[in-house]
Amino acid sequence: MNSKTQNIIPQQVIEDASEWAIMHGVAFRQADNTAKHCPFSIAPMTMEREVYEHLRNVTPIITKLINNVSEDHDFLQHSLRDVAKADPFFERLLSLHHQAHGDSANRHAAARKPLLLMRTDFMDDRQHGAKVIEFNGIAAGMAPFGQRASEFHAYMQTQWPDTYQNWVADPQSTPAINHGLTQLAYGIAQAGQKVKAAFAEQGKPTFLMVVQENEDNVYDQHLLEVELQKQGLRTVRRTFKQLSSQLSTGADKRLILENVGAIDVVYLRAGYQYSDYCAPKLNEPVCCHTLSQTRLFIEQHHVAVNATFSQQLATSKTMQMLLTTMPAKEYARWGLSLHEANLVKSVLADMKPVNPSSIDWFNNQADKQTWVLKNQGEGGGHCVFGEDISQKLSQLRPQEYDAWALMMRLFPHEREKPTIGVRDTEQSQIDDLVSEIGLFTAFYDGEPVTEFDGYAGYLIRSKPASENEGGIHSGQGILDSLTLTNS
Repeated sequence: MNSKTQNIIPQQVIEDASEWAIMHGVAFRQADNTAKHCPFSIAPMTMEREVYEHLRNVTPIITKLINNVSEDHDFLQHSLRDVAKADPFFERLLSLHHQAHGDSANRHAAARKPLLLMRTDFMDDRQHGAKVIEFNGIAAGMAPFGQRASEFHAYMQTQWPDTYQNWVADPQSTPAINHGLTQLAYGIAQAGQKVKAAFAEQGKPTFLMVVQENEDNVYDQHLLEVELQKQGLRTVRRTFKQLSSQLSTGADKRLILENVGAIDVVYLRAGYQYSDYCAPKLNEPVCCHTLSQTRLFIEQHHVAVNATFSQQLATSKTMQMLLTTMPAKEYARWGLSLHEANLVKSVLADMKPVNPSSIDWFNNQADKQTWVLKNQGEGGGHCVFGEDISQKLSQLRPQEYDAWALMMRLFPHEREKPTIGVRDTEQSQIDDLVSEIGLFTAFYDGEPVTEFDGYAGYLIRSKPASENEGGIHSGQGILDSLTLTNS
């Protein structure tokens, strides 16, 4: 990591900034129940306004596409059956989807109402421009941290103007407005009110967040809950294990939670990996059956759900590859005009399936440093780079190929000026920082539900260019924000 650790900024400034982060909930819970501030950049990155506006315009169209793909159940079942044979978790998801919706000969509508809360992650490649890294349709969190990072840099600009001006990438740039927390909550509130109204009930809608046991990312989650409470919702938290014995069915497929009552919105911050459904004490003959059936039970009720099985399948790496390799005109199947389809195509990076032909091509013709190998996993740690790809491909059995995809590796612009990263109240100068921008969107039952036509704000995560894993939670990433330049 290209960094220097001497104190360049007065420690008083670093401590004040770190305390601001803790005080505003920008933190992770530790094993001993203390809080540690999230690592952050002392001043924001820059992006050309034209690039940002393009992403801002195209991302809700991507969400419209993904929403409509996710409700095309025949397409999901047909196009993803091979990857289900190659990946046990994917097989379980597709099986649950089949239980929820039937098959093409006996299709039935699940009672759940789809609430698509999506984060589409981009990198601004030096050569190819801004391109999608991945779609996140389940547990797509950190909108609260994204908004807080923008607020933090505004605080730095006011409270420590000399520090801010010294380290901001371009002192003439303008902060990009970020309402990620408030708009995501607004979209959820809209969905909750509509479900409540469908039952002609009075009172506050109730929001259920499904969480992992011993979750350390609770502050990002609680920030969303506090904002939802401000917007008139009651919020509760449960694990799948708790829900397995606490849910029941009310009149007209109303979802009822023990000692709480009717539920209007279910938001999954768990469910993207096998371990979220694992309950060893149940001693199940089929691993994870009970808790995954709990998720199916939720979808069989009239409740707004993010993420549905359909949404999780539609935002998978395999679906990203299928949409990338598909001609733009085929997007018409899901309600996109050719203009909209071409806008989506403009931000999709090249992808290739893994098969004997592509393996031969990769080993003998490809520039290996310009590709990344991905499986279906969510979160960090699921990518293979460079020369390691050939070794990994040689280890895969043919029946595993469909669980993997090759994707063009993105090389984003390095920040023109060094910056200061702060981790554990310690500062370090980073000379080769690169950034990833995630744009949030919210659609309910196929329609945008934010005050900005479905767009809801952004999250910036930056990392040293020399590091492959850029997650803030699991990697060398730091929280950042965005300013715009006209150059």
